[in-house]
Amino acid sequence: MRQKRTVEALGLGKLNSSVEHEATPQIKGMITKVGHLLKVENI
Repeated sequence: MRQKRTVEALGLGKLNSSVEHEATPQIKGMITKVGHLLKVENI
């Protein structure tokens, strides 16, 4: 349940959706928690 809320807080709702964020410490921490569910690319 927490992982689902974290993914939603990142702005991701459905499969194959994408979003861009600044690399703030808060965002990096969220990505660390659910990184196994995401594909992260630096732009």
